[in-house]
Amino acid sequence: MSNAVSPRDYRRDGAQHIYSKNGHRIYKGQMPPLMHAVGVLQVDLDRNGQVRKLNWMRAPKHAPDVVREIERTVMAAAPFPAPARLGGVVYTDVWLWDKSGNFQLDTLTEGQRDR
Repeated sequence: MSNAVSPRDYRRDGAQHIYSKNGHRIYKGQMPPLMHAVGVLQVDLDRNGQVRKLNWMRAPKHAPDVVREIERTVMAAAPFPAPARLGGVVYTDVWLWDKSGNFQLDTLTEGQRDR
C-alpha cells in the first residue's frame, strides 16, 4: 500500500515497485550519453493498484519494440501499491532505455555520463 498524498509522491512508489519486479533489467550506474530510447508514460491506476490505462506523453516512435516492452513491463508489474489516500492515481515517469535492453526511470535515475 502507498501512503502518497499526490501523484508526484506516488511516482516514487510506482518506480520502486517496477524496479523491485525488474531488478535484473535495471541499468547500473550512470546512463550513457546517447540512449537508445526515451519515453514519457502516464500510468492510470485504480484504487487497488491495477492498471486502468497507459497513455504515452512522448513515445519513442523510432523504437516500437521499446514501446511494446515498456507497456508489457508495466502491465506485468500490476498490481502496483494501492494508492490508499488517493483512491486511484495517474502518474507520469520518464523511461530511459539503453540499447542493451536495460533501463532506468527518471525518478530513480543515477544520472547520465558526460560525453
